[in-house]
Amino acid sequence: MTALTLRIIRDEHHALAAMLRTIPLLLAQHRQQASLPDFNALRAMLFYVDEFPERLHHPKETELLFPKLRARAPQSRELLDRLDVDHGRGERAVRELQHLLLAFELLGEPRRAAFEQAAQRYVDAYLQHMALEEREVLPLAEQVLGPEDWAELDEAFGCNRDPLTGHVPQAEYQALFTRILNLVPAPLGLGPAD
Repeated sequence: MTALTLRIIRDEHHALAAMLRTIPLLLAQHRQQASLPDFNALRAMLFYVDEFPERLHHPKETELLFPKLRARAPQSRELLDRLDVDHGRGERAVRELQHLLLAFELLGEPRRAAFEQAAQRYVDAYLQHMALEEREVLPLAEQVLGPEDWAELDEAFGCNRDPLTGHVPQAEYQALFTRILNLVPAPLGLGPAD
């Protein structure tokens, strides 16, 4: 039986990957149509990344999962250190992307390319990071962690309740997720296909 933590991490990665992959698709579609993207949708999506993966998901990996793996699988230290560096850069990276989005929105077409290129680099790096965790870290965790480890991790990760993984959003986030789902086109959201 797979630990709850592993299912939650994989579900959160899947939801985040869908969100991230939507960003370049939206941008490419609007570039081809010579139109401006829906800045509200992009802002909401980046706010989600900042609010959930950066402040909820990554800290639990860094503070709870990775120390257990370092203790039981010393050979994983270099990999986990690299992933921790990624986690440490994450908040700054999303802030920089939000700034570039604001510049594009306020200053227009001359700032489109800078935002689009930065968004693609950000998405690529994030997807590679998650793939590395799923390919290396999660299987290692399955091998070396015991029932007591999983009980502690399951309790912590079980509180995440990310609405993009099917949970009802907390009241303070209800409007955000309604906005994302209504503004962003399918398959991620419910908004109209442009």
